[in-house]
Amino acid sequence: MRVARTLLTILLVTVALVVQVSVLARLGLPGAVPDLLLLTVLGLALVYGHVGGCLVGFAAGLLADLAPPADHAVGRYALVLCVIGYAAGLTKPEGGQHRSATVPMLVVAAGAAASTLLYAGVGALVGDSAARDVGLTGLLVSATLYDLLLAPFVVPLVMAMARRTENDPLAGDGGSGGAGDAPVSWLGRSGTGLRTRAPRRSRYGKATRLAGKQRSSLLSRSARNRAGRIKGVKRL
Repeated sequence: MRVARTLLTILLVTVALVVQVSVLARLGLPGAVPDLLLLTVLGLALVYGHVGGCLVGFAAGLLADLAPPADHAVGRYALVLCVIGYAAGLTKPEGGQHRSATVPMLVVAAGAAASTLLYAGVGALVGDSAARDVGLTGLLVSATLYDLLLAPFVVPLVMAMARRTENDPLAGDGGSGGAGDAPVSWLGRSGTGLRTRAPRRSRYGKATRLAGKQRSSLLSRSARNRAGRIKGVKRL
């Protein structure tokens, strides 16, 4: 599963980067460019979790930093996508799947806005004032709008492909019928688990038995004494 997962991630990230550089960047849209690479990282992070999202984001961002026509410092976009992938992976539920599309769309909106702000902030730290010259507000609004419009066509597809390579522990245990069913059988009717445990011996069991024996001996002795007295009365 890890090999298939890695190959799928490489394929999706490469295709997203090629499409973004060769198609989306040439559309000449006002403001920002639709970030297909960011949407791919978000879709994978929603399935793989925060650790997988962090690793995928760093690798995808580093590839974008090295791919032409990149004109910024190497590692800048890698840092941004690493943080975004980690944060998006934290929203993965314990069951492994989101019940509605509300949370993924909110993650996309927050990721688009946060990536723009982080990219501009890191650029300001290294002396890049391009975002400030273009207008940070226009970039923020346009980037969020473009990513939200593109997300319904990209994120569900990426998540569906990623789930095929994801080993779901709930599905695996349910179909095996082996060790994965052990916690459930504790409460079942199969007679396993806690219901088959032998009853513990009481700490005071020995003392109780001794007290019972002494009581029975006392009762038998009193009965013999009473019988002796009755027999004596009859002889008189």
